[in-house]
Amino acid sequence: MSYRTITTATMLGTAIAAWACAAPTANAAVTRVGVMPDSNYGLATNYGTDCPATAEAYVNNAAELVSFYDNGVLLGVVRPLGGIALLTWIPKTTGPHTLSAVQAPDVTPIATVDVRVGTGVHVDFACVVFGG
Repeated sequence: MSYRTITTATMLGTAIAAWACAAPTANAAVTRVGVMPDSNYGLATNYGTDCPATAEAYVNNAAELVSFYDNGVLLGVVRPLGGIALLTWIPKTTGPHTLSAVQAPDVTPIATVDVRVGTGVHVDFACVVFGG
């Protein structure tokens, strides 16, 4: 192998490494937050105390962890499946709740959803919600 071939290969390798290090990386972010009432029903709201609902966060990075918050208090951390992260949310208090989610490395929520929670009463596998 000639000196010229080794030098060319070394320069090419160095250029590729420099390009890879300088390439912009996509930030992970939650683009939308929602909540599904599952099997809950009420006249004023479908979300009740002690009644499970499903919080969902749509993300643009399927690999990074997603942290869910209820009124600023951490609910849990999950790994998204595809572009959606799901977490079972069981509210403990009535009144207004703001659900938010962030995806690492972000720490400030971009997307939130406001939900009113009433009093939940279990009936078989569902919940009937009063007030809200």
